[in-house]
Amino acid sequence: MKTLADRIAVATKKVPADLVLKGGYVVNVFSHEVIEADVAICGEFIAAVGPGYVGEATLELSGKFVAPGLMDAHIHMESSMLHPRLLASTLLKCGTTSIIADPHEIANVAGLRGIDFMMAETRDLPFDVFFMAPSCVPASDLETSGAVLGREQLKELAQNPRILGLAEVMNYPGVVAGLPGLMEKIEVFRDKIIDGHCPGLSAEGLQAYVAAGMRSDHECTTRPEVLEKLRAGMMVMIREGTLAKNLEDLAPLINRETAQRFCLISDDLHPQDILQKGHLNYILRKAVSLGIDPVLAIELVTINPANFFRLYDRGAVAPGYRADLVVFNDLDGFEVTEVIKNGRLVVREGEGSDELRLGTLSCPESLRIMSCGPVSPDGFSIPCKGKNKARVIELIDGQIVTRATIEEIEGREGQLEPDTKRDVLKIAVIERHRGSGKIGLGLVHGFGLKRGAIASSVAHDSHNIVTVGAKDADMAVAVNEVIKMGGGLVVADGGSAVERLALPIAGLMTAEPLENVVRALDSLCKGARETLGCGLEDPFMPLSFLALPVIPELRVTDMGVVDVNQFKTVPLLM
Repeated sequence: MKTLADRIAVATKKVPADLVLKGGYVVNVFSHEVIEADVAICGEFIAAVGPGYVGEATLELSGKFVAPGLMDAHIHMESSMLHPRLLASTLLKCGTTSIIADPHEIANVAGLRGIDFMMAETRDLPFDVFFMAPSCVPASDLETSGAVLGREQLKELAQNPRILGLAEVMNYPGVVAGLPGLMEKIEVFRDKIIDGHCPGLSAEGLQAYVAAGMRSDHECTTRPEVLEKLRAGMMVMIREGTLAKNLEDLAPLINRETAQRFCLISDDLHPQDILQKGHLNYILRKAVSLGIDPVLAIELVTINPANFFRLYDRGAVAPGYRADLVVFNDLDGFEVTEVIKNGRLVVREGEGSDELRLGTLSCPESLRIMSCGPVSPDGFSIPCKGKNKARVIELIDGQIVTRATIEEIEGREGQLEPDTKRDVLKIAVIERHRGSGKIGLGLVHGFGLKRGAIASSVAHDSHNIVTVGAKDADMAVAVNEVIKMGGGLVVADGGSAVERLALPIAGLMTAEPLENVVRALDSLCKGARETLGCGLEDPFMPLSFLALPVIPELRVTDMGVVDVNQFKTVPLLM
């Protein structure tokens, strides 16, 4: 263990550094410039940045660029479908050295034991995973979750030093209304960071929400919304994930005067995007392509999230800061060549070192949670006589918000049937945690299925089983295959499952390698497109959000159709 005296001796050139990065250009997030300098490392920290340092080991950079290790201020690890250790090693190769994870996906399935699993599996890695305590388990009382985290459970989590605060408080109507149970949760974290989640909230409602302690928001989709939230003092986290992509619309608001109040985040990333594009290195590349200054862009994924979450030992290439560093070939393509974590070289020439050996990946049987029996096609029947008006969920391309529409529907033989010509399909959510047998039914426009069905146990936030289909029998086949696997994704057609991916860890994740998961997902998406006629490149991502009753406008849970604007269940037929 190196001491402060050791660090000072290295800085004053009295003794060699443990490692010196030479011949590179340092991105300085304080002076907003790029300077030619050596980086001298002593133990886990940077001792000095300047000319003429020597070390026990030297890494010649030949004009490459040294930046702080990247930090994702808001990510749901479970959305990657990868075992948390696999995800950590994958993101490290993308230049990310720290993430702030909200484990509310697994918490809604398995409660504290799910969070314990995530924390245990990400301990002792050359990669820092900090957590926010899930605020909404369940997200609302309009769905059935697998667990409930109340004030006492949150008090327990708050004692852990890896828990930095309270995760996104999604029940913003409840905050504005001052619901006592929600106020108790917020009070537990009054001295820590509290993340917000308030799409479209404005005027007095926004003022009340921020007054209650919410300090960030990652749901902005328009420039006026961003400006109003900046003026209210919020940190605006611009999301560029697999489904929700807001960077292009909001990038013009980022400039030298406003930059300190922005972060760039991924939120939810599917494994295909991670494999094909990367992580924050890809978001940096896109930001620069949209006209954002490269140094400014880097600040949004380094010093800004570090300061916001009070992680004052990282986020900069400067003396006394943790030696978490990423080396890029350039500052427009952001190709990662080396990554240094806690002063140790863990990625070289884009490949992981021995430091990244993962060991045994735990998949505990206690997280194989599927407490529901098989369903029959009759479970998806919707009685309907004559012509009726019905509420229909309309997908919006590139967004997780939906549009509530009204369509005229005509029953056939007393039953409502999907209308593939108009792309009005059935959607169902099957409760899987408590064996209640509840099934919520609705209609959706935007998938384009001509036949068959798809189903998934990834259904934010309570992760019941969700299915969309053109035929009741195939919906039942798809759901039953998900149950049989202990969770996963399925494409069904003609009475059988034709593509599948098992997700046995809480119905959300697998210990399979990234490449295997991507291969299975590609087959699922191809099957949905080519066999079922789906019009979406990846239908499982929007499917996963259609049961989330805190995102406007219309959703379906196991309790039925939810009008999020009214925050209540409403009849499907009007």
